[in-house]
Amino acid sequence: MTSTTPQVWHAGTDVIAGRHVKRYHISRDRTPIDPQIEKNAYDLVPGFLAPRDETTPPAAFTILFRSAAGAHLNVYSWYWDNCVWARFATGGVPLIGSPDEDPRNMAELTIPLIGCTYELGVLVHERAAWLRHVFGTEKPDLDAYLADVMPTGPIGLPNDGLTTAS
Repeated sequence: MTSTTPQVWHAGTDVIAGRHVKRYHISRDRTPIDPQIEKNAYDLVPGFLAPRDETTPPAAFTILFRSAAGAHLNVYSWYWDNCVWARFATGGVPLIGSPDEDPRNMAELTIPLIGCTYELGVLVHERAAWLRHVFGTEKPDLDAYLADVMPTGPIGLPNDGLTTAS
């Protein structure tokens, strides 16, 4: 199977519902995501975040992917110190739960998908950043975690720097 390697970029960090949320975007050619898709997706984020717990720094990250098929939102919250709470939405892909073929019409994903190969690359980076700066460190450094963003570039294929030879 061949595929055009999508591009990922950090789209900003915001405080949403009391959590610091690192936002990533992915598209086939780094074309900005349609503002209406972005608005509809980010309107879902507050309701998709994990409940706060007393020990975990208030951090999360999102991925908004404008794929060839539709639009996909992944919301990952750090929870219970070293766990990831995840919720997802999709638009434009009835096969996986969208109400219709309009990518602006986002709906919560109810089937047990955790992300595609492209989105999982961001998850790999964020896991490593959490370990470097927060979990298991003598003094957790949330600011360092928030500053540790995945660089802009190709994502999800062997040339993206996330894979290692076996």
